[in-house]
Amino acid sequence: MRQYLRKRVLEEWRGLPEPNYQADRTVSLRTVVDELATKLKCESLLREEEVVGAWKEIVGEFFARHSRPFKLNQGILIVNVLQPTLMCELERKYKSLILAKLKKRFGSRTIKELRFRFG
Repeated sequence: MRQYLRKRVLEEWRGLPEPNYQADRTVSLRTVVDELATKLKCESLLREEEVVGAWKEIVGEFFARHSRPFKLNQGILIVNVLQPTLMCELERKYKSLILAKLKKRFGSRTIKELRFRFG
């Protein structure tokens, strides 16, 4: 009631109708995309793109040149590796370290397992 009275008094005093101010409803694009992805059930695609973008930072320059995340499905990240010897080295020596870094960055719900494949 008070707002209405204020508006009416200002309109009479100025001789012009008082504009209706709307609350600022702007939100970040990230928020909109996350909400939309949830509604469309394609959050895993967004996470997959984030993993691909961070791959070089997680595994380093050398491994990033010779491997690439292929698919993230139900918490399993499949990584294509160019050379069989490199795949063996990644599997034996670095798998647990890479998986720990991935879980720390993206959460243990997002990435549960890491699998390497030749291709």
